[in-house]
Amino acid sequence: MDVILLERVEKLGAIGDVVKVKDGFARNFLLPNKKALRANEANRKVFEANRSRIEADNASRRSDAEKEAGSFKDVTVTLIRQASSTGQLYGSVAVRDLIDALTASKHKVAKSAIVLDKPIKAIGLYDVKVALHPEVSVTVKVNVARSPEEAEMQASGVDVMAQMFERDEAGFVEAYDPNAEPGATAETEAEPAAN
Repeated sequence: MDVILLERVEKLGAIGDVVKVKDGFARNFLLPNKKALRANEANRKVFEANRSRIEADNASRRSDAEKEAGSFKDVTVTLIRQASSTGQLYGSVAVRDLIDALTASKHKVAKSAIVLDKPIKAIGLYDVKVALHPEVSVTVKVNVARSPEEAEMQASGVDVMAQMFERDEAGFVEAYDPNAEPGATAETEAEPAAN
């Protein structure tokens, strides 16, 4: 299906471009969200008649987004989550969690503005893209840790997991018998009596 874009769509085109897209993408996303019009003669005439107004609206929204992007300079969000001894989270960090954390730090963003390529499932530092406008985006640092102390260490550049394994605090303990045959597993001292 050919459509006329009413705003810039990433990896597709800019305002006024006539592009060919799959029917489902047009019917389910572009048309209901008022990002495009069907490309027919009547809609082309309507678009050309309103082109200056559409471009002016886009320019004002972009300037507002650029002002807001200035307030996102060096924004870091810290999330404290429970995790295993190997650093895997029990659950994952979702878009909703990021919205709550940004709202707590006085940054109002829409759910659709956060671009989370894959879910965050381990502790560490992550860069998350926030698209304030199709042409304006900022990067927010997300620090996922098990405790505030661990979050401070990660923020200062320390790899918490590597340091934990160096000190051997991972919690893995295996009984070792120096007289055991190679490949044998540790067995208990008291063996069950044979009946």
